Amino acid sequence: MLFDFEKLDPADAYKLVVSSVVPRPIAWVVTRDEAGVVNAAPYSFFNAFSDNPVVVGFGAGPKAPGALKDTAANIRATGEFVVNLVPEKLVNQMNLTAVDMPPEVDELQEAGLSTAPSAKVKVPRIAESPVALECVTFQLVPAGRHTIVLGRVVAVHIADDCMLDAAKFYVDTPKLGLVGRMHGRGWYTRTTDRFEVPRISVEQWEAGKKAAE
Repeated sequence: MLFDFEKLDPADAYKLVVSSVVPRPIAWVVTRDEAGVVNAAPYSFFNAFSDNPVVVGFGAGPKAPGALKDTAANIRATGEFVVNLVPEKLVNQMNLTAVDMPPEVDELQEAGLSTAPSAKVKVPRIAESPVALECVTFQLVPAGRHTIVLGRVVAVHIADDCMLDAAKFYVDTPKLGLVGRMHGRGWYTRTTDRFEVPRISVEQWEAGKKAAE
């Protein structure tokens, strides 16, 4: 079926997109306001976009008409944030930090999580997360009701037991146990169901075409 987004209510267009653009990685974003109050919230409009510089981005919706969510407001004020990735064992804690708590409430404390110092930014990371990307603001892009936050990654923390070979920068990705967002408000997926499709070279593609003739 064809759906013309120029004729759809935005809420209906949103439902179609989040139900079909799946799975989506989750950015568990930690920020700090100018007074030092820490905020944490998950965002599933998230991914990595370039390699040099390494830039990651996520879409932050509005808190109220004309107002930024705490995450985007803090980033605009301080220029720093940390993207933590979400393993299955922390899904319930992540879900709790999605509650729209008052700005003065420490979501991580409410979720029973602890923080650890970052190396290059003032914002702390989530100690229990196996991956934490320290970021400085690369660009803030207005996109309708959302603000697309692009961050330049200046450091990454990866749990020691999830490194296969640190000297070669080989990560044991399956051991991270990460989850992604699926359709609807409460559906997630594990990254344990995998299959491999090796990339092919131009020569292999040409050989395959010749063999099929």
